[in-house]
Amino acid sequence: MTSREFDGKFRYDGKDLGVKCKKEETVFKVWSPLAERVELRLYKEGAGGDVCRREEMKQQERGVWEQRFPENLHGMYYDYLVRIDGKDTRTADPYAAGCSCNGSRSMVVDLKQTNPEGFEADMAPLLEGEQIIYELHIKDFSYDKDSGVPEPYRGKYKAFTVMGTNGRYPTCMEYLKKLGITHVHLLPFFDYGSVDEAGDESQYNWGYDPVNFNVPEGSYATDAEDGTVRIRECKEMIQAFHKNGIRVIMDVVYNHTYREDSWLQRMVPGYYYRHHEDGSLSDGSACGNDIAAGRPMVDNYIADSVMYWAKEYHVDGFRFDLMGLLTVELMNRIRRELNAEFGEGEKLLYGEPWRADNSPMENGTKAALKENTSCLDNGIGIFSDDTRDAIKGHVFYEEEPGFVNGGTNLEALILHAVTGWRDGGASFRPKSCAQIVNYVSAHDNFTLWDKLVLSMHNGESDFSIRYDDVFAANKLAAFIYFTCQGNLFMQAGEEFGRTKYGEENSYCSKPELNMLRWSRTVEYGDLVDYYRGLIQVRKKLPGLCDKSRSAAARIGKKTIHGEKVVSFRVDNRDFDTSSGKWEELFVIYNASFDGYTVGLPEGTWEVLVDDEEADCCRKLPKGQEKILVKGQSGMLLGRCEG
Repeated sequence: MTSREFDGKFRYDGKDLGVKCKKEETVFKVWSPLAERVELRLYKEGAGGDVCRREEMKQQERGVWEQRFPENLHGMYYDYLVRIDGKDTRTADPYAAGCSCNGSRSMVVDLKQTNPEGFEADMAPLLEGEQIIYELHIKDFSYDKDSGVPEPYRGKYKAFTVMGTNGRYPTCMEYLKKLGITHVHLLPFFDYGSVDEAGDESQYNWGYDPVNFNVPEGSYATDAEDGTVRIRECKEMIQAFHKNGIRVIMDVVYNHTYREDSWLQRMVPGYYYRHHEDGSLSDGSACGNDIAAGRPMVDNYIADSVMYWAKEYHVDGFRFDLMGLLTVELMNRIRRELNAEFGEGEKLLYGEPWRADNSPMENGTKAALKENTSCLDNGIGIFSDDTRDAIKGHVFYEEEPGFVNGGTNLEALILHAVTGWRDGGASFRPKSCAQIVNYVSAHDNFTLWDKLVLSMHNGESDFSIRYDDVFAANKLAAFIYFTCQGNLFMQAGEEFGRTKYGEENSYCSKPELNMLRWSRTVEYGDLVDYYRGLIQVRKKLPGLCDKSRSAAARIGKKTIHGEKVVSFRVDNRDFDTSSGKWEELFVIYNASFDGYTVGLPEGTWEVLVDDEEADCCRKLPKGQEKILVKGQSGMLLGRCEG
């Protein structure tokens, strides 16, 4: 069934699978090449109720089945009976744009009717010179009552439409706007199966369990029963981000499905999943199954789904979960298609260049793993676990420290990280630092604060204490990755010492554990100010924002001064405008507990970041030859003209 002969006979490249509902016509199309018969069943309700209409689908070429109606069926629900080898199997539509509560039935949607006011004119804010990505779970954002968001909207898409929460301090959208980030990366918000959409608000999951790939998750809607509400409110959320100058990245999970018995499996048994030679399911995802990326109709499904979210919902970028289970060929295709439709680099693409276990690949394909980064398009980024672990220590071993929290012999690795690993030092070599996503914390594993507490105060860990050494290490960790070349990514709340009290894997923990505690933005306000300053100063530095293939050549004079003390210099000229406030940068990292005096290069220097402030712009006296860098801190200086 997965032979070249099969694909040659049944590959269908049309972009019209699913339901197309217009003013005077509704067209149903599915791909089920093994079927002997396909029956469409229509319902007035999303659950229960009798079938109100049955129609036998008409068989077309290349495995496609079609049925047309000379009317607008918006709001009707439907499913299919697919007969294969004489057996009828009920299935929803894997290409559906709408669904019922919990997704068991698909929904006919006239998508124009779901657009909020002004959505047709909605546009993403202009790309800035640098992208600062902020990873956020929709429920975490507003579940805390101190968010100031009205209770019916807490944990929902609608929370993002609330401006001015009438609190004592900025929260939610007002806070994000003030922080200065450019992109929000939202954990999966397509329909997933690990939460009962009809259940109460105490349920929680990160959402890496896809059921309906082209439908928004219903638990984030104010009404999960009406299939149009989730669509409209999801669009309102994206529209609100755009109005506030923030782009939206969608976390997508195309490497597996919630269960093997998915709509894809029911439509074409065996085609969409990888199997070992003995017939057993491959489980490189550690979630029970692997989608068979590399097969023509699987690749079409994934690429078309990405394009659908970009066009219909105005999504500005995509983060691929376990991208190592997808192929280089598919990822490059997605990059090409997005560039052709929206302009080169307009949509961000990046992913996890790893997988949980080996997975059998299609002949002639390469896995989108870190080792194959050089085969990926330059416009596809990968998370840099090398940078992450060098800075804070091994991600899986809580006591193992990195450069900022007591690790040793890491100076050379830190200086390699500065160039986005373009000067060697890693097991791979990216085409440019544009392919590198620098970070020190994400939803997986310990928060940065918890990792630092565990590695620096093991045996007496109290995550609620504001340890001075942990606080300093947090600032230094941020300073380091904010002064590395590459893209910048941070977990929501990292900037106010977010803690999950030592819980490493909170994917289904209580929302109270996962939620952003907005009072910490005040308690740790000086840390927030430091991150805000790092964001602002980063945007001013072309030498660090440069994503070209030659950007690493800007980094020079890399020096290991001693244990835990390194420095380097950066050519900071803006070659596009032949200007720049600081022609050269001087960066020092001091991870020791003692102050270290560093000789200054010739010239007049201005302190841009030190242990207390970021974006401080404090000019040093002319002729000053040395400067003290305090323990557990970094310093960024800019050389002034004259």
